[in-house]
Amino acid sequence: MMKIKQKDEVIVIAGKDKGSIGAVTKVLGAKVIVEGLNIAKKHVRANPQEGIQGGIEEKEMPLSISNVAIYNPTSKKADRIGVRKDDKGVKERFYKSSGESVL
Repeated sequence: MMKIKQKDEVIVIAGKDKGSIGAVTKVLGAKVIVEGLNIAKKHVRANPQEGIQGGIEEKEMPLSISNVAIYNPTSKKADRIGVRKDDKGVKERFYKSSGESVL
């Protein structure tokens, strides 16, 4: 079971966006794309046949999964994730600091 999944609320712990909080848009193996963070400017060439207008567009670039941590809304800090089985035998993720399950 993966520790960080899509739609998880994460906080950046290293890099130019350190301290920023956002939701994970996509998980790409060892990298994640976080909504509104790690923005890069990409120059796009115009292609009238496909209806693409040229210019400079801003694009969200992947962050290394080691540079983000799950955000715990109760403690308002970065937290670690553990995996355990509940009483029905179903795996669930939980915050290591408080022991409560991740929603």
